[in-house]
Amino acid sequence: MEREFKAEVEALSTAQHENLVSLQGYCVHEGFRLLIYSYMENGSLDYWLHEKENGPSQLDWQTRLKIARGASNGLAYMHQICEPHIVHRDIKSSNILLDDKFEAHVADFGLSRLILPYHTHVTTELVGTLGYIPPEYGQAWVATLRGDVYSFGVVMLELLTGKRPVDMSRPKTSRELVSWVQRLRSEGKQDEVFDPLLKGKGSDEEMLQVLDVACLCINQNPFKRPTIQEVVEWLKGVGTINRNQNKDS
Repeated sequence: MEREFKAEVEALSTAQHENLVSLQGYCVHEGFRLLIYSYMENGSLDYWLHEKENGPSQLDWQTRLKIARGASNGLAYMHQICEPHIVHRDIKSSNILLDDKFEAHVADFGLSRLILPYHTHVTTELVGTLGYIPPEYGQAWVATLRGDVYSFGVVMLELLTGKRPVDMSRPKTSRELVSWVQRLRSEGKQDEVFDPLLKGKGSDEEMLQVLDVACLCINQNPFKRPTIQEVVEWLKGVGTINRNQNKDS
């Protein structure tokens, strides 16, 4: 518990960006350890997608795209600008908080470890959340920046589909979001993955572009995944580029 707290304080004190939750202060008192964050009026992305009644219907495509762009900016800052670089290790929709304007802020650095310059990974115990954990984490006790990219790819799939990463109430063939999306996409049925609340409202081409980016991020081979900065640039270009420029790249 003390190690987690110290990691959180250390990481947050060095990371200051408009798309990260800012640490306002902390307190240690009689065994209690508290972190004081900026208040995020709209709670978590997970709450809006999966918990709040009528929440998904209030997240139109442009809002979801804005959330993806904002979260990618925050993660890119952690990975490439903040010194030393930070690997988050637990990117998920419940760790993306939304302010009153639905701007995204990446939260919960409790599982992060600072990555020193010239080190591409950090050895650690296996951590993360079911459905977001990259496949390579089960083979080697190593957390990497590209592992974060995989987890962020899963978050993008949540935004596109409105589905949880793992849902045991669904049929066996579609319980795991990543494999379900990959299967439908390989069968040429990618249009079927999208949240029905989003389809047919003039943004289908943009959603296909984001789906392409998400599927690059969830590649089973970590070395074939893009960097988060590439993801930022691609998301920035959604709606202004030809989809075929990124497809299969």
